[in-house]
Parts: sequence; C-alpha cells; structure tokens
Amino acid sequence: MEVAIEPSWKKHLAAEFEKPYFKELTEFVKEEYKNTKVYPAPKNIFRAFELTPFDTVKVVILGQDPYFNPNQAHGLSFSVMEGVRNPPSLQNIFKEIESDIGEKPKSESGDLTRWATQGVLLLNATLTVRAGAAGSHQSHGWEEFTDAVIRTLSEEREHLVFILWGNYARSKKVLIDASKHDIIESPHPSPFSARNGFFGSKPFSKANAYLTAHNDLPIDWT
Repeated sequence: MEVAIEPSWKKHLAAEFEKPYFKELTEFVKEEYKNTKVYPAPKNIFRAFELTPFDTVKVVILGQDPYFNPNQAHGLSFSVMEGVRNPPSLQNIFKEIESDIGEKPKSESGDLTRWATQGVLLLNATLTVRAGAAGSHQSHGWEEFTDAVIRTLSEEREHLVFILWGNYARSKKVLIDASKHDIIESPHPSPFSARNGFFGSKPFSKANAYLTAHNDLPIDWT
C-alpha cells in the first residue's frame, strides 16, 4: 500500500506495508484521527524517519508512546516541541548529558531535532496515541512495525548504537545482533527510576566512543 514515509525507509520496509496487520493499523489510526484527538499531528507520525534516513542512522534511542498532552509530541521519542516545558524524563536526560559529557547542553529546548539530523533515530514503539490516554494505541500493530524497523537496521546495517532505557526498551534486545552493534541499556530516565541506575550510566560518552572506534563521527549531544 502507498505510505508517505521517507524514500529510503520506504524501500527497506516495503514488505511491511503489504502485510495485513499494516492495513488494519492504517484503518484504525485513520478512524482515531477522525473521531478523537490524537497525537502527534498526522504530518509528524513518520517524522523520525524523515529526519534520519536509513543510511544516516548511527544511534537508535527507543521510547514507548508519544506524549499525550497538547503541544508535546511531534514524532520523535523523548522530544517535545520548541517552547514547551521539558517533561521530567527529558530534564533527567539533560542532567545526565551534563554529568557524562562534562558540558551543559547549549540549548534548554526539548526539541531534539538537532540529534535526529546527526543520525539519532528517536523511535517510539507506538507512533500515535489518543489525547490524555497513555498506551491507547498499543497492540494495534505499531509494535510489529517498529520491531521490523529495529530488526531491519540490525540486519542491514553495521556498527550502530542502540540505547535502551527501561524494561520495555530492553525487551527489544532480542531483535538486535549484538555481534554487529553496540547495545547500551539502563533504567529509564523517569523520576521513578533515574536514581536507580540511569544517572551515572554514561550512555552518551559510551555511544560516542563506539562510533569513534568504528571510524564514525560522534554525536554532539550538547
């Protein structure tokens, strides 16, 4: 079926778009947008793919659901729109950057487009959500699609860094070939778990050390 997604991803994921689950998912999402308030805006559902084409991916940071409050979600995991107050998890991510890299982020903006354009695929497992209802679009097919994204990257690319925060993201390890890629995992940056191992885990310097060791440019996390 015809899907409006960045061309390199369209090529690598073509088989997924022809599967019955994706047709059912598309119909479900269309009905949700028609009958209720859904985030992100339709134009931003595949924004992570648009900003980070298949061959430019260096790092994958996996989230679970888009934010479900107004003016937050815009298609990138953990990221919020320009001018919006940073949610607690993102505040903790910025604290860890400062501790890990030894530099305060140059911008307090929670819009992480600046990472995506450097090759950081900010991928949520579920790409849409009903306003005010966390998890409302889970188990409708998005997870099957995003699992295919992770699996395809693992199989067809080499020397990527997969950053898995929290138990849900860590459950995706089975999709990744650890002999070809680096997997960095820790507790989630949410206030409920950040002090139980996220703080001090140094994911940003570890990712850059791996990229540099494999002759790739590091990410400017600040």
